[in-house]
Amino acid sequence: MKWTDIPVHVIDFEGSARTGIVEFGLVTLVGGAIAEVHTRVCRPNGAIAAAETRVHGLGAVETAAAEPFATEWGRFAGLRETGVLAAHFAATENALLRAVWPVPRLSPDFLSPGHAVAEWGPWIDTGRLAVEALPVGASAGLEDVVRHLGLEGALADVAATWCPAERRRFHCAPYDALACALVLGSLARDASTGDTWTLARVLAASTADPQRRDERQQARWF
Repeated sequence: MKWTDIPVHVIDFEGSARTGIVEFGLVTLVGGAIAEVHTRVCRPNGAIAAAETRVHGLGAVETAAAEPFATEWGRFAGLRETGVLAAHFAATENALLRAVWPVPRLSPDFLSPGHAVAEWGPWIDTGRLAVEALPVGASAGLEDVVRHLGLEGALADVAATWCPAERRRFHCAPYDALACALVLGSLARDASTGDTWTLARVLAASTADPQRRDERQQARWF
């Protein structure tokens, strides 16, 4: 099973443990191509600090009339039932998601067909893929990875199609989710042949934990 054989839902959240999720960007890849993009601003759990607003551009004015992220249960539980989730350094997205809903509905374990689990993961982590692919010491920050891979033009094009005009920059959830999706498409294939990686190989490369990597490697199908 290649990773492009199932839907991959690329997620980016803006927010913090204190405010909760104040914006989400969601890019669904089907066959490795962008099929859908969803995004909206969400009501925070409390006042957004000025330092956070300087990063993502969202404050009381932009979020006052928004519904809380918790109303999105049906959407996000449904995503996990249909495919795997992906993010750039996914620990942040996983923590913010689990702070709202610790587990999803019973969902397929795509590494073990026929089995089900009540877990948001395992996540595809493009941050970990970048750490392994880039030269030693190179920054694996999303903006730096996009620049290193020469994806600036492609990102500008998809952002013009899918992002609200005022959210077409880094640290905006839909823009970052699109950037992550492009990075995944660039890195999750063999550099020499262009062959698409298996899902097991992508998930193995998405963790730095040796035991988990070995477990996922054992499920690798070529």
